[in-house]
Amino acid sequence: MLDVSVQRESPWSSTIDWENLAGTAARAAIERTPFGEWLTHPAQMEIAVRLTDNGEVQTLNRQYRDKDKPTNVLSFPMIQPDLLETVTCNSDDGEVILGDIVLAYDVCAEEAEEREISVADHASHLIVHGCLHLLGFDHQGEAEAEAMEDIERAAMTALGLHDPYPICED
Repeated sequence: MLDVSVQRESPWSSTIDWENLAGTAARAAIERTPFGEWLTHPAQMEIAVRLTDNGEVQTLNRQYRDKDKPTNVLSFPMIQPDLLETVTCNSDDGEVILGDIVLAYDVCAEEAEEREISVADHASHLIVHGCLHLLGFDHQGEAEAEAMEDIERAAMTALGLHDPYPICED
């Protein structure tokens, strides 16, 4: 079972059901990984999503990644990648905290405008991307990046949304 909680700060829209959007995006991501069975497991899998501003994300990025600038999404996994395989069988109390995902509004809005998509659609992609990081996926090498992008494309297709990595030919 999956529980996604969202904490929204201004200027993120109050007219969007962010809890539903984040939960749907997280499920789409997890379903397309080897951990898809977690969604039907009795253990409660928890993800927290924080929708905030560039200043807070810049502070977190500086503090945890030594990068003094805002970025679109940060992920803070609570489980080491080498322990993910044992998560459901080692849940003593039936709850597993997968981690936190933090999105910066201004960066997200600028990127959405550049891609000519809505902020909500771009946030869906960033939540998919962030979930994959919580599950140990990364994009440091070319092969890892391609594998992660393939999962992101499949999740976005399942959501009926844009290809986040369109092939641009000159």
